[in-house]
Parts: sequence; structure tokens; C-alpha cells
Amino acid sequence: MPSPNQKKKKKYDASLLRRLHLQDKYENKLTSAEFLQIKPTLKHEQGLSESDLCSVYLHKLLMLDYRARYIQAKQENTNVTTVCQYTDDLFATIENLSKVLKQTNIHPLDLQMAVFHCSDSFLKQKMVTKLSQCQYALPLLVPDPFTGDIECPLWTFRQINKTWKKTETKDNETVVTMKSMSICKAETLMVLCFRLGSLSGSKSQLINTLINDRHSTFFHRNSTGSSKNRLLLDGVAEIAWYCPSGKPTDSFTDCVAFCNLHGDGLTHHKQREILMDKASVNVVFVPTLDKKHESAPTIKDLIEFPKPLIALIESSGNSVIQLQHKTGKYIVGLNDRSLSDVSEELKSIIREIVSAPHDAFQLESMSDTGLRADEHDASCKKGFSSAETIMKIIKSVSVSEDKQDFLPCQSQLWHDWSRINKELYHLKGNVEEERSKKLNECKKLREDQCTAYCGELMMYFVEKLSPLDQTEREYFIKWTQILLDDHTMNRLSSILQNYNQKWSEVSEDHKETLKELVKLSQDLQSATCGLEHIFREMAQIYEAHKSLDKPPGQGPSDWSKYPELAAELMISGHPMELMDGDAGHVPLTWISGLIDQVIKKLGNKRVFVLSVLGIQSSGKSTMLNVMFGLQFAVSAGRCTRGAFMQLVKLSEEMKTGFQWDFILVVDTEGLRALELEGNKTIQHDNELATFVVGLGNMTLVNIFGENPSDMQDVLQIVVQAFMRMKKVRLSPSCVFVHQNVSDVSATEKNMNGKRKLLEKLDKMVQLAAKEEVCDAESFSDIIEFDVQKDVKYFAQLWEGSPPMAPPNPGYSECVQDLKSFILEKAKKSPGLTFSDFKTKLEDLWNALLNENFVFSFKNTLEIAVYRKLEVQYGNWTWALRSEMLKIEEKLYTRISNGELDHVNLSHLYGEVTKKYEETKLLMSEYFDSEEDKDMLIQWRAQHELKLNDFLDELVRGLPKKLNNVIEQKKASKEAEEKKTMFENNLLQKSKKLALKLRDNSRDDQELESHFNHVWESWVSDLTRGIKPADKINLEEDQIQAIHEHGFEIDSMINRKNSQQYKTIAECGDYTEYVAKKHYESHNIVIRTFVNAKERFLTGRLSHEHQEQIKNLITDVEKQASELIKQKPVVERGYSSSYLREMCSNVISSIAEFESQWKYLLLKEFKVDLILFVFYKTHSWILESHSQFLKNNDVRTYLERKKDEYYSVFRSFYKGSSSAVVLTEVICDKLKSSMTEAVCNQTAIDIAGDMKCNVPEFKENRLNLEKHVLKSLAEKRDFNRYIIYIRNPKTYTETFIREEVENLLHTEYKDKCNSVFKQKISNIQKQILHALHEASETTKENNGDINMWLQVFTGSIKGELTFGTIDPQNFTDVNDFDFLGEEIEKGLNSISVDLSNLSVDKFKNSRQRPDQILIDQLCDCCWETCPFCAAVCTNTIKDHKSAKDGGMDHSTPFHRSASVNGVHYRGTKQFSLPFCTTEVAGDRSFYPDSSNRTVPYKQYRTAGTRYETWSITPDLHQMSYWQWVVCTFQKEIEKHYNLKYEGEGKIPVDWRKVTEDQALKNLEKMYK
Repeated sequence: MPSPNQKKKKKYDASLLRRLHLQDKYENKLTSAEFLQIKPTLKHEQGLSESDLCSVYLHKLLMLDYRARYIQAKQENTNVTTVCQYTDDLFATIENLSKVLKQTNIHPLDLQMAVFHCSDSFLKQKMVTKLSQCQYALPLLVPDPFTGDIECPLWTFRQINKTWKKTETKDNETVVTMKSMSICKAETLMVLCFRLGSLSGSKSQLINTLINDRHSTFFHRNSTGSSKNRLLLDGVAEIAWYCPSGKPTDSFTDCVAFCNLHGDGLTHHKQREILMDKASVNVVFVPTLDKKHESAPTIKDLIEFPKPLIALIESSGNSVIQLQHKTGKYIVGLNDRSLSDVSEELKSIIREIVSAPHDAFQLESMSDTGLRADEHDASCKKGFSSAETIMKIIKSVSVSEDKQDFLPCQSQLWHDWSRINKELYHLKGNVEEERSKKLNECKKLREDQCTAYCGELMMYFVEKLSPLDQTEREYFIKWTQILLDDHTMNRLSSILQNYNQKWSEVSEDHKETLKELVKLSQDLQSATCGLEHIFREMAQIYEAHKSLDKPPGQGPSDWSKYPELAAELMISGHPMELMDGDAGHVPLTWISGLIDQVIKKLGNKRVFVLSVLGIQSSGKSTMLNVMFGLQFAVSAGRCTRGAFMQLVKLSEEMKTGFQWDFILVVDTEGLRALELEGNKTIQHDNELATFVVGLGNMTLVNIFGENPSDMQDVLQIVVQAFMRMKKVRLSPSCVFVHQNVSDVSATEKNMNGKRKLLEKLDKMVQLAAKEEVCDAESFSDIIEFDVQKDVKYFAQLWEGSPPMAPPNPGYSECVQDLKSFILEKAKKSPGLTFSDFKTKLEDLWNALLNENFVFSFKNTLEIAVYRKLEVQYGNWTWALRSEMLKIEEKLYTRISNGELDHVNLSHLYGEVTKKYEETKLLMSEYFDSEEDKDMLIQWRAQHELKLNDFLDELVRGLPKKLNNVIEQKKASKEAEEKKTMFENNLLQKSKKLALKLRDNSRDDQELESHFNHVWESWVSDLTRGIKPADKINLEEDQIQAIHEHGFEIDSMINRKNSQQYKTIAECGDYTEYVAKKHYESHNIVIRTFVNAKERFLTGRLSHEHQEQIKNLITDVEKQASELIKQKPVVERGYSSSYLREMCSNVISSIAEFESQWKYLLLKEFKVDLILFVFYKTHSWILESHSQFLKNNDVRTYLERKKDEYYSVFRSFYKGSSSAVVLTEVICDKLKSSMTEAVCNQTAIDIAGDMKCNVPEFKENRLNLEKHVLKSLAEKRDFNRYIIYIRNPKTYTETFIREEVENLLHTEYKDKCNSVFKQKISNIQKQILHALHEASETTKENNGDINMWLQVFTGSIKGELTFGTIDPQNFTDVNDFDFLGEEIEKGLNSISVDLSNLSVDKFKNSRQRPDQILIDQLCDCCWETCPFCAAVCTNTIKDHKSAKDGGMDHSTPFHRSASVNGVHYRGTKQFSLPFCTTEVAGDRSFYPDSSNRTVPYKQYRTAGTRYETWSITPDLHQMSYWQWVVCTFQKEIEKHYNLKYEGEGKIPVDWRKVTEDQALKNLEKMYK
């Protein structure tokens, strides 16, 4: 049973945990994750409550602030004078006050041990590692506060590595050997210190002088915050190591461990005995050597104990006494002696003991003491066992073969793949052939990786990692990392020592030494093997299989699960490699898969990316580790290689005010890495800096020391990187961190330093501006920078000289201040989502693979945001267009009804204002609330202006459109009056004839025959004196017009019969149209290559001149179309003079063209071009003239009315009343108007529905282009391809028409019928209301049929066109209710008929769904690529270029230049390459007909056609057009009269592309 003292102690211990708010954490342990979040900072000076102590202690400790050990809670304000009012109460008051103080003070090491007891094993390990870095003693034996069981927390030491220099004398020479190893493996002298009984002096304070007289390694009674009432420290044994620096001033020549048992050794005999057994030297502190003292028996045993003993006697004043006949036994007096004297004597004794043979201590041996060790935990043992198996596999081969044998995918195979992949962006010679060759080489290497990956190591690693729970997995990973680091460290020590020795021997004459250094560098790289290499292998296995579309495996061979495993580790706080420092490459496929899995587990959260940049060994990783408590490697004898990323979560209490959820910290290798100088270049540093700066929302630029040369190099690299960011419109921020500054508090000096830094930055900007061709004079021109705030000075990291120096608290303060500054700035940043980070990473790396980063950078994030904006802009413009269509319908109806003869602009603006304001509000909401609003802001003003311009265009275009209707109305006014008069006459004649014949019984056939007979006479009588409209013969007029311009009729007829003129715009070779003697001397092709071998001229017209003729045809066709559409054909009819004028204009354009280009076009071309123009305008002339006849030719009009009046005649004949006949007349007019209105309104609605829901028509211009290309592939019609290539807008319009036609007869057939019925129902309701209103008004006013007709027609004319009815023929109609009922019956019949309207009615309606969609979707940019003629896919017409704040012309659908007829100079060989491949090669082109050449990589400098196009290297996404070339090779060759041979030979790989692959590639290019 526990003793009363033990019970009392448990009670106190529990009370302590409650005071620290840790009572629940003894069972439910604190974890690392809780303290590695970003939390609000509580500073010591603010005054802490006891509940704050735990978190503040850990926070400071993780930031390497050794003052964490001295934090204290704020004491309650005890006012003594208030309590002690009377002298008699003095003693009682002081007693009470003592109790209060006793309750208030918590011993600093009680706090440390309380946190230790309440932490899980991983947080304990982190604590102990940080304590070691702070040069503090570490818990070696720890009694449980409640059970009293003693534990050895060996696990917590596993990540501690120590480096020291051992000094020996060999052959009379002093030899210094550097050692670096895990402290658990180190075999050292161990000095055990303990006391027997109570002492007046401090044992721990004396021990400190043996280790570091400037730093309290062990907490002692004179330390700040110390008190006697400690609860958890007694019985704890702490250990610390002295590590010599190899200097003469070292206290010891080798590493020495000092173990300090706290409390009375007589009480804690178990700990004492175990440690005495392990110790090399026992140092005992006793108050006296009196035999009667309770310690006497123990002292006697110690003297007999075989190990050296030093007894320090507090009551004795003697110097050192060595006991006779007892080797290694010393007595030292402490009384009246200075601490320094005793310390020096102890050092001397220990050195003497070390010089003789002695027992060595190894920390790992503590697991054999019989005590409980934390490593006995089942999960820990399981993790160790698995990790040990991995090490056995690794250790089974020689050092140099580790990675080659067990990690084959990342060795030479990966390095070769990386090299070849980079070469893809620096192609030479025949770029397509070279590209194909290198892609095949890359594929072969990937296949080799797939073959090699099933190694024992990786299979075992994945097999063990996959099924483990989180704790077991963490142990397994930690153990693997620990054992690998131990294994690596053993190798690195000797290599580094040799390297340092060789480096010191280097001079100009030591070429052999330099070779040896290179060899040692390679050995250093080979010997390095850490956990990152295993994950790198996983990455390469995944990339290889993914790139080859291999099926997933089973179990540990399932490579598709690797990103998920890595994502789980990354989320739990492990750093992941971003860039392989050995291969110098970013595994994009792996990173993409990894981030996708992170998104899957966390959601697409937002991150703030913080990156760091600086020279090697400048403390970048240390600074990040201190700042966030991270795990970036700073030990194991190696510096960071490549780049690593680690997630740091923003705690819940910090989320207010921040727009992101995590900081993604990116640590990088140093610039100017000396140990691999042979493999490093300035270019590499520039690339790394550009990558890091571009990736980060903020970059910490780390400057170490005050070496001007180092500073100059770093600043130059940094400035160039930020300048590149400015040029590609990325806006990261930066903070300069100047470390290792001698006096950070010297304000004046620091101000001067900032001024000099800014001067250097400005100078660097001016130098870099010339190289980068950038208009910048100062650093603030390229980045938002405040030298007063964005430059931080750091104290040096160490407080003294390593290896025994503790970290400088001033350094921790600087890091804390910097962290706060970063967070304050980061509040303003929206960060970016995980997916955006992935995309940005890909963009940066792909651009860096090219020589010219700025020309090659494609900001996919920006493009994606812009594409989304295009979709929204399309929705906004559609809202305005659909509103204007509705306004147009109303105005057209009023014009047709004669109620409007002028369209006022101000009226139109007034009508559309409400919708425009609503649309502007939607636009503002989008720009203000969209998550990418910071990126969208650059286009806001432009789109607001464009929307206003679009409205103006719509509004101003409508009067032009409606004025034609008004002019037609005016032009046909006389005809309309005649029509009305004729209709009245015909009605009267029909009525008279019917009454006349009513008495004679006739059947319907006889009746109709008689009516037909008299009808002809009626029409003749009515139209007597009116000249009938002339019939037109366009064929004859066309031939006559051409003949009048000097061309023979026979020649014209032959050209017309050949039908060749119809395809002149799509012709592939215009050579036959040009006089040979004129083009031989001008045969120049602009798209050729400087290094191409000169060819003999082939007699074929050059591509440049082919394009000029094509442009001439396009221009002439456009001019002719505009000319004929200006003619008043609808108002006045067709005239043959129009054709003669068109013909004359074509001849003039050709003559001007010949004069400009100095060569002669044959008459066959001229005839064909005139015929082509006539062919293109033919249908418009016929339709317009037909409309003229419909509006103005009375005979034509009367013939259309024949059936209507026969019906009237028959009704009268059969005895129908005037009301019934009037009903028929009204219903006939209503049916016509309702049909027109229903079709027009439905067309608008159906077009809107298609715009929103049909995949081809929704979204943006890019989406439409994708579907056009997909449709072309599915139809496999070469002629369609040629039309598309030659005239993409025309073909796109055709595509829309065909798609709409198909949809109307399939998916939209039922929907159209539904809309028809809805519109009919709405109109029917309006008509019924008009009937009711007309009847009621007429009855109320005792009106007649004239009034009734006026009210009725007035009510419906706002919605329907309705002709005039003369009431004189129906004066006998007075039963208006009956009339209304009859019309309602007729209306029902009309509604039934119209409900079955065919969608074919749209073909003749004024509003057509296809034309509405064409107007909307084709009102965009149609600029074509200057190389391959691919169409720009920007949705906005006349969009601004990037330099003017818009977006450059671009398309993802670039193609082989051959499909546009491009060929090599003087040959019939196609030019095969894609322009996206050419810009990655080393060739040049001719931008014009001169001999001036421009490298493809600098194409923007070639002229205005080129400078506004964004063409970035794309070496993979080309399958679609490769398939097109191979599928239609013969047709393309025949069309252009060229061959795919020689340099234009099609690579074999192209022929392997299937249609399915081509379509998948098309989708991939779109995305």
C-alpha cells in the first residue's frame, strides 16, 4: 500500500495538473498537431495565467527560445498592508501569506515535467529534441507521478544528433576528427552526479560549470523561478552532453555525458543503482563524511564500487585527495571554495580518468536496465520492427549501390528522363522528328521504370505503410527516418571530412584535387539516403505507370494508391518533396496526384504559400522550423536539396480575418551551393529563384552575414526573379531577412543598412531591366515594397560558438516578430486553393523548362479565371440581347400596324435601361464576390466598358434594322392603300355574286368553278392600268455584266459550267490563276527556316502569295456583300445595274491588288472571282426581290387572297350572316398574325434555352470551338475541314445552323411544341380580353361595328400585326355578343391548328433560333494565328492585348502548319511542325517577304501580327491535329499540290493516333 507521503504527493501532483488545466490530458495526451497550428501568441510580458503556461511553454520551446524554462504565471495581487492591520496579527499574516505564495508559484521544471507527462510520445520526442537544441538537460529516467513506476523515455532521444570534434595525439601530432551521429548510438564517457542527503549548495549549478559556464544546462536552485516546493522533479534523472569543438580551450577532448539525479540519492536508490552501473564516473555530493551520517553506508559501497568515484564533501575545505590503494577514487572539499576552482579540479580529474581505460556509455543500453522503456510500447515496437527490416534490406548491399539497387526508378532512369524532357524544350533541327524521337525515349525510360519498380524495399515499405493506423504509421515513418539518418550519417561523416580536407588544398595548380572533389561530391550524393528518397521512388513509380496508362495493381503493387498514402502523411505534418534536387526536376504528375488526394481528404481549401530563398547554409530551414515548429532537415550532415513543402494549419481561433486555411511552407536548397559547384550554374540559381518566387504568395529572401559579395549575388538573382513575375502579371510579395547581424538594436545603423540595401536593389533592377527588356528603374517599380517595413534584421542564431552554444533568445524573438508580420500581411491575401496551387506550379515549371521564361509562361490560373469570366460575360450580353429582341418584336408589330414611323434612340435606351442596370448589378456582384476577385479586378473596367459598347451596338443597330421595315412600309404605302381598296371591292363583289346565285342550287364544285371564272375578270378590272412586275433572270444578267467588262461569253460559260468558281475561297493552290512569268521572280515563302537547305524553285506560287490571293478573295466577297445589302432591293426591287456595279468593283480590286504585288492574275481568276461574288449574293437578291413583289405587286397580292375571298363568297352563298362572314375575315387575319408572333417569340425563347443548356452553345467561345472540331472529326469530311480552315467563321455559322436544325427535330421538338402552346395560350387570352373589351365598350356607348372594330384592333395591335377591315361591308352587324362568341369559336379552332405547328415554320419566320445564336456566339474574336491560322478563342470581339490590360490572342487548338498549306522554301514539302513546338526549338522564320529572320522563341518581336499572340510551348497535347493530318494526308496533298516528304515527312508516332485518342486529346486541350 502507498505510504501517507506517497498519497500526499499524488494529491499535490493532481492539484498541479489541475492548476495547469492538464487534468484531462494525463489520459488523453497532448499531441503535436495541437501545437503545430498557427495560434494567437501570448507573450511572457503580458502576464500569464496558469492555464496559459502549458501552451506558452511549448510555443516558446518549439521556437527554440530557451527562456521557455523560466516563464511564470502572473501572481495574484496580495496586498500585505491591507492584510496586516495590527501588529498582533503579524505572525499569522505572514504564515497565511506564505501559504498563498506556496500555492501560487509553480516550479519551472514542474511545468516542464507536467507537460512531458501529459504529452503523447511524438510530442515528447519533439520536446526533448528542442530541449537538446536549447542545450538543456534531457529527462533520462522519469518516475510516474501517480504510480511511481520509473520509465526510460529512450524514444524521445531518437531524433537527437550530436556533432563534435575529438582531439587525439598520434605520432606526436594532434589529430582532430569530426564525429556526427545519433546520440543514442554514441559511445561516450558518462559522469553520474547525485547527492546523498541535503546540501546547502547547488549540485546542478556546479555540474553546469563542467559543461557550459555561460548557460544553465541543468536547472538549479539559483535559477529564475526556482523554489523548494517542486513536485515532479525529484527522482528524475537528466542527461546532457559536452561536445568539444576541437580547440585547445575545450574542457574535454571527447564527448562526455553528464547525468544528474534530482532529489536525494538515498531516497531514489533504484535510479541511483541503475545509473551507477551505466556510468563511467560516479560523482557523489555529500554534506559530510561523518560515519554517523545516513549516507555513510552508501559512501562505503561507492568506494568499493569498481568504477571511478569523485566524492564532493560540503563540510570539507580540502583540495583534491586521491585515496591510496583505491585507483580512481577522489575526494574534493567544497567548503569555503569558489565554484570555478572546484570546477577546474573536477575537469582535471575527469580528463585524467578519460585518459585511462574506462567504461563507455551508450544511451541505447538503457533499454536493458529492466525499467519500462517507452520503446516497449506495442505500436512503437511494431514500427521499429518494420523499419529495421527495411534497413536490413538496405544494408545488404554496398554503400554506393543502395539507391541503384533498391530505388532504381529515381536513379539514372529518372535523371535521364529529366534530361531528355528538358531537351524537349530546346529542340534543334527538324523539331517534329526530334520531338517524336525524344518522346519515344522518354516513353522507353518510363517503361524501364515500370519494369524495375517491383523491388523488395518499396514493396515492403508500401505493404507496411498501407494498413497501419495513424499512430502505427507515425512510428513506422519516424523509425524509418531515424534509422536511415543514422545509416546515412555514418557514411557522410568520413566523406565530408575528406571533402573539407581536399577543399582546403584547392589552388589553381591542383587540377587533380578538383577532380577528387567532384568524385567526393558524387559520393556525397550517392551516400545520402533518407525518407525523401523512398517517397521520391514512390513518385517515380506513380509517374511511370500513370504516363503509360498502366492498370492499377493489387496490394502493395497498387501504384495508384501512392498519392493517397503520401497525402495522409503530408496532412499529418510531414514535408513532401516538391522538386527533386538531385535530378533538378519537378515530378508534376506525382505532385498533381498528391494535391488531388489532399483535396479529396481536406476539400479544396485555400492556402497561403510562403517560400524562402537564400544562399546555402544561411539558416533558411532553421528559420522556418523555428517559426512554425516544422521538420525540414537541418541535420544528418546535409543541406536541403531541391524544394520541400509542408502544411501548417490555421487554428480555429485564428481564422477570423484570414481568407485561407493553411500556410504551405516551401523550403528550398540554397543558392550558390559550394559542394556541388561543378553541377551548379547561375542559370540554375535563376531558375530556382524564379520558381520559388513565382510559387509563393510571399517570399522570404534570406541574407546571411554582411559579406558584400554574397549579398550582391543574391540580390541580383532575386531582382531578376521578381522582374519576371511582373512581366507575367504575378504579384508576390517579399520580405528581406538579414540574419546574423551583430547589433539588431542599433537603429541608426540599421536605417543606413536599409538605405544601402534599397540602393543596391535599385541598381540591380536597372541592370536586370536591360537583360529582361523591362521598363523599370527601381525595385518598387516591379514589386510593392516598403524598405522600412519589409526588411528585418535578425540576431545571430547562436549565443556563443557551437557546438555547445544555445540558440540566441534574440533570434527567437526576431523569428516571432517576423511570423507576426507575415501573418499580418497575409491577412490581406486570399491565398489560393490547392487546385490553383497545383496549376500554378505546373505553369511555372513548364515555363522554366524553356529558355525564355516570360515568353513561355502560360498563367493557367489566370486563363481559367478569364474563361469563367467569358462565360459570365456571355450570359450578361445574352440577357441584353434577349431583351432587345423582345423590344424589337414590339416595335416591329407597331411599325407593321402603321402606328410607328420612326425609332427613337432615347426611347430604345429607356426601354432597355432596367435590364441593363440589372445586368450591371450582376456584373458588379460577380467582380466583388467571386473568390478570384483579386485576379478579376484587372479586367473589370475593360468588361464594364465592353458591356456598355455592346449595349450601344445593340441599340444603335436596331433602328437600322427597323428603319428598313419602315422604309418598306413607306415604299409600299400606295400599294397598301390599293390593297385595302381592292379588298373592299372584292368583298362587295363576292357578296353580290353570292346573293345573285343563292337562288340557283349548285354543288361546291360548280360553285368554285363559277367563282374562278369571275375572279379572273375581277382581278383584271381592278388592276387595269397597273403594270405587272417584271420577272428577273439573274443568270443572263450576270453573263451580260461580265461581258460588258470585256470578257468573252464562251469563256464565261465554260468557267460557269466547271463550277470551280464556287470553291475559289477554299482553293489550296492558286498557281494556275497567276501568270507564270510574274511569280517566278517573287516565289518567297515567309514560313521557312534559316538553316534549311536552299531548294530549286518548283514553279509553285509561294505560300505568302497564296495567302495574299486568299485574302483578296475574302475582302472582295465581303465588299460585294456589303454593297448589295445597301441597295433598296426590298423597297424598289432588283436592278441589273447592281450586278454591273459589283462586277466593276471586283475588277478594280483585282487591278489594285496586281499593282501592289507586281504580278498578273489571269482572266480565268477574274471571271471566277466575279462568278463567286455573284454566287454568294444570288440567294439574297432573290429573297429580297421576292419580298419586294410580296409587298408591292398587286397581282401577286390578290392571287394570295383568292382562297380567302372564295370562302367569303361561299359563306354568303350558303346564307351566312354578315357577322359570321366578318368572323371568318377576322379569324383569317388572326391566324396569320398569331402564327407570325408565335414563331418569333418561340424562336427567341428556344434560342435562349439552347444558349443555356446545349453543351455546344453554353459557356464560351472556346467551348464552341471544341465542339466544332469534334463535329469535324466525327463527320470525317475533308471538304468541311477545308472550309473550316479557310473560313472558320463561315463554317462555325454552318455548324450552328446544322446543330439547331438537328435539335429542333430531335431533343427540342417536344419543347418547341410546348412553347408553341404556351405562346398561343397567352395570345389567345389577350385576344379574348380584346373581344370582351370591344363588346362592352361598344354596348356602353351604343356604338356600331365601326367602333367595335376600332376598339378590338386597337387592343391587339400592341401584340399582333393586324390589317385594316372596312366596316362598310358589315354595317348590319349589331349583335356583338354573338360576334364575340363566333370569333372565340374560330379562335379555338385556330389554337388547335397552331398547336401542331411544325418546327419547319422557323425557316420562314423573321426570328430564327439559329440566326439568333449565330449573332450571339459569333460576335467574338476571329483573329487567326500568324503561323498555323488557328482561330483565337476569346469570347470578346476586339479584346485588348495583355499589355493594354486585356488578354492576348490565344487558343489551345494550334495545329500543324501543313493543314494551312505552309511549305518549305522552294520545295513542295509541307512544313509539318506545330507552332507550339517551333517556339521550343532553335529555328527561325521569315515574318515577311524580306530576308529578315526571327527566332521562333522571339516571335513576338516579328511585327504587329505576332506581338499580340500568346503561343506557349506545348509538346504533348497535339494528337487531334496529328490524326487529322494522317487521316486526310492524300486529300491535303492533292488540295495544296504539296507532299509530306523530306523535312515534312510525317513521324511514325502520328500514324498511331486513333480517332478516340484524338477526341480525348481535344477534350484535354480544352480543359
